[in-house]
Amino acid sequence: MNTMTRDETTMSLPWSRTEFEAHLRAKGAGYHIYHPFNVKMNNGELSDDQIRGWVANRFYYQIMIPQKDAAIMSNCPDRETRRKWVQRIHDHDGWEDNAGGIEAWTKLGEAVGIPRDDLWSLKHVVPGVRFAVDAYVNFARQAPWQEAVCSSLTEMFAPKIHKDRLANWPQHYPWIESSGLQYFRSRVSLAERDVVHGLQVTLDHFNSRTQQDRALNILQFKLDILWSISDAIEKAYP
Repeated sequence: MNTMTRDETTMSLPWSRTEFEAHLRAKGAGYHIYHPFNVKMNNGELSDDQIRGWVANRFYYQIMIPQKDAAIMSNCPDRETRRKWVQRIHDHDGWEDNAGGIEAWTKLGEAVGIPRDDLWSLKHVVPGVRFAVDAYVNFARQAPWQEAVCSSLTEMFAPKIHKDRLANWPQHYPWIESSGLQYFRSRVSLAERDVVHGLQVTLDHFNSRTQQDRALNILQFKLDILWSISDAIEKAYP
């Protein structure tokens, strides 16, 4: 005998693709654009040393992104998915005449006064940042590839944060050379491109209500990773 109430039955039914996407996008309320450290950055309230500390620590996240993406590909048996996903590795590591995002972030480091060798030494990376980033990469290595793809969907919220920096940094931090902001310029369109594929995989795979709830928890995990990175940087550079 089925004893489920109508409300319980409704709660167990999967959302439509449109509803599911709306729930995923609603998670943007917890994006690190709202972290107090980023708010201060956007308002021009950070010191030169705080800016340098942020750039040096976020660099660790940048250099680990290709390893995360390679981990996803290593778990993915679908050739067409790999053919699309490999673009992300090229975007950061570079290919042919395109130096890639890691080099662009290195130029940002130089623009804020961090010598290349100093940045690449990772000596400024605080333990909390290293722990959070490594936790994300380990998740990508161990989780089913569709779940790791879902975790990438914080990119839905990234274009806004990059646009804010492009709009506000020249005004608030005129000492930073404009050429150093190329990473932010390039990531606006690349993130928008990547979201299309990531959403397709997520909407296709997570098609029961239980799976959809799982996807929301995965996305929250990634949001927590990014928030924890900002927490660690804020504590290290008060």
